[in-house]
Amino acid sequence: MLNRIDWTGTQPPKATEKGIWGWMFFDWAAQPFFTVVTTFIFGPYFVSRLTYDPVSAQTTWSNMATISSVIIALLSPILGSIADQSGARKPWIGFFAIIKIASLFCLWFAAPGSAVIYPAIFMILASISAEFSIVFNDSMMPRLVAKHEVGKLSNTAWGLGYLGGIIVLIAVVTLLAASPETGKTILGLDPLFGLDPRTGEDARITGPISAVWYLIFILPMFFFTPDVGRGLPFGTAVRSGLRELRNTLGELKERRGILKFLIARMIYQDGVNGLLILGGIFAAGMFGWATIEIGIYGIVLNVVAIFGCLIAGRIDKSVGSKVTVVISLTMLLLATIGIISTGPGYTLFGLMPLPTADSGGLFGTAAEKAYILYGLLIGFAFGPVQASSRSYLARSVSPEEAGRYFGIYALSGRATSFMATLLFSLVTYISGSPRLGMATLILFLAGGLVLLVRTPYPADRA
Repeated sequence: MLNRIDWTGTQPPKATEKGIWGWMFFDWAAQPFFTVVTTFIFGPYFVSRLTYDPVSAQTTWSNMATISSVIIALLSPILGSIADQSGARKPWIGFFAIIKIASLFCLWFAAPGSAVIYPAIFMILASISAEFSIVFNDSMMPRLVAKHEVGKLSNTAWGLGYLGGIIVLIAVVTLLAASPETGKTILGLDPLFGLDPRTGEDARITGPISAVWYLIFILPMFFFTPDVGRGLPFGTAVRSGLRELRNTLGELKERRGILKFLIARMIYQDGVNGLLILGGIFAAGMFGWATIEIGIYGIVLNVVAIFGCLIAGRIDKSVGSKVTVVISLTMLLLATIGIISTGPGYTLFGLMPLPTADSGGLFGTAAEKAYILYGLLIGFAFGPVQASSRSYLARSVSPEEAGRYFGIYALSGRATSFMATLLFSLVTYISGSPRLGMATLILFLAGGLVLLVRTPYPADRA
């Protein structure tokens, strides 16, 4: 278990072992929303089966992500600063949990042929609630363990989240998702609860399932993880928080290392977000994958991601968060290039021809197998790049200022993230090619990597 060692040199952390596990279980509770709803099940269903125009649906899904990102970017720093002044984080997490859970339940009504505006609105509400909750949860991290343990804590929690996500994904793929032609799951069983795959019920159920999972497994954090005591009254906290945010933004001019890290993270996280949001629907459009194929692909990625986070936790503790993030970004760049260079009968932009024959069964073509190999690189890297970025900042700020800096951290992850999805939408719309749209993600991953290499570590170091 992670050692509860003195953070400041004068005062031991307040978290017990139960408190640390409770904090890590927040990632376990939150991840199924991103795994089965956003990326692998409901998102591809929204694109390929909710409407009869996949290109238009991809644009709508991308626009939904853009709107969510703008709201998150504008409000996260404000909420983080207010939280520093009001003290306790748990009431904020509870408030946004109510919105998230209610929105996820409403996704059940997104039947084929229904208006896309309503599930898009519910996805926006669920997405911003999820991200705001993460701001408050992350800001609790610096008080739990010593600085040199933060990277291991962050990656372990992230890996635990992927484990939770994969358990839900496996359950959906094996017990709920069925072929529209046969009506049977991959195990040859009838779907549980009598779900009808022809009306998308196997995909729509992921909203309520993720909501119930989240409700149950955030409870250990509320019960066991220590929170900051109540601070200023709400009205005073709002005024003081806005004032502190203004001071913090001015302070960044002097803390140039943190500023450079936040800008680098802003750029590369755009690419990471785009890859997570668009990767599943890109595969669905290219190969015509249904829920079962996309679900199994997601299972493979998440299994790899668990091991990636465990390995990254050790690397982070040994050589630091910066090296871990640089390695992860390099892997994501290679994977993105591989994905966009693959099509029926070829990979690496045609330099490596592939057989076009379909052997039958899942992932029957050589191009699909190549896509999965590139996906393994994504699986190894996209957890550590986010977990170690989180620990990078946690090592660079004090616990007292964690709320507002993690609010700005959320801003850096979302402030221009609409650029990645917007650029994808524009290029896809103009060219009619989602492949060219996906290629724009390379600009963000490479640009952030170049700037990060020139950033000090920890970021508050002169």
